[in-house]
Amino acid sequence: MKSGYVYIMANERPTLYTGVTANLKKRIWEHKNNIGSAFTKKYNLHKLVYFEVIDSIEFAIIREKQIKDMNRGDKLKLIKQFNPDFKDLFNNI
Repeated sequence: MKSGYVYIMANERPTLYTGVTANLKKRIWEHKNNIGSAFTKKYNLHKLVYFEVIDSIEFAIIREKQIKDMNRGDKLKLIKQFNPDFKDLFNNI
């Protein structure tokens, strides 16, 4: 079974984008280089501020939907618990 990742990208405002992938490093590199997502390109969402490693891509998709259903305040709390300084975590993966 292939693992998956749920992640949140942000800009300085912050505008947030939640996504799911099987290859986190590659996908975040794509976002940082404006490849593959019109939304992240439009809003300059180049900071990886949150991610989870999930046992399977199927469960990662379920978790992505749970996070997308959260209100903005709950998403920001989730990020701050994981990444209190709102730093770009790309170099940590």
